[in-house]
Amino acid sequence: MNKRNVEIVVISDVHLGTYGCHAKELVNYLKSVHPKKLILNGDIVDAWAFNKNYFPQEHMEVIGQIINMTTKGVEVYYLTGNHDDILRKFSDFKLANFYLSDKIVLKLDKKKAWFFHGDIFDFSMKHTTKLAKIGGIAYDYLILGNRLINRFLKKIGKEPYSFAHRIKKSVKTAIKYIEDFEMTAAKLAIANKYDYVVCGHIHQPEKRRIETEDGTVMYLNSGDWVENLSALEYYDNDWHIFYYDHLKNVDMLSVIKIKEMVV
Repeated sequence: MNKRNVEIVVISDVHLGTYGCHAKELVNYLKSVHPKKLILNGDIVDAWAFNKNYFPQEHMEVIGQIINMTTKGVEVYYLTGNHDDILRKFSDFKLANFYLSDKIVLKLDKKKAWFFHGDIFDFSMKHTTKLAKIGGIAYDYLILGNRLINRFLKKIGKEPYSFAHRIKKSVKTAIKYIEDFEMTAAKLAIANKYDYVVCGHIHQPEKRRIETEDGTVMYLNSGDWVENLSALEYYDNDWHIFYYDHLKNVDMLSVIKIKEMVV
């Protein structure tokens, strides 16, 4: 596969160390792109799950691929999230072209982009950490069960089904939580005169312009590598949401180009 040159790739909520993580797919995606900057926007490694003693080879390959990208000149920014908040004590650490921080601001074509995970907006993270961790464990087992069921559905020729997505869509509280999260991030970005605000945390890939009485901002979310298998890419002066399924189209284009060269 030919690597696609992009300026920035943003991924978040990989949750390495959990059953729900699609590590193999993420490695394939990272091998398909050559960004100038790779932003890991929180919850890449799930420190909450380390007590499971579960960290297979595929998860190690994600780390290996990221390290490989740094050796090839890619600037890598690791921004901490709530599941890897243990790293916040080392915030502002720098080694060659690897940066560890809680947030960053970048200038993109004369516009300012603000990147951070987003758990600072989550009341439950700050005041009921134990409950949040229990919820995280329950979510992981939900995703594991969902994956087993989807394997069965695939065998009988049925479309995959997402329990978590269905729950989010059907529970009004979850919908309101997402809307409140996005609006809070937007208002804070507008107040600080940012053009883009880029988050993770809620596992909901998004690109939309949010307008308030004080101004407008482009809100973006990179989604996750548990359910959506999504990333944000910046090129041609614009942001794009990339889903892992798109790789099939990229592979097909590469095959077509090779055939054209042979002919």
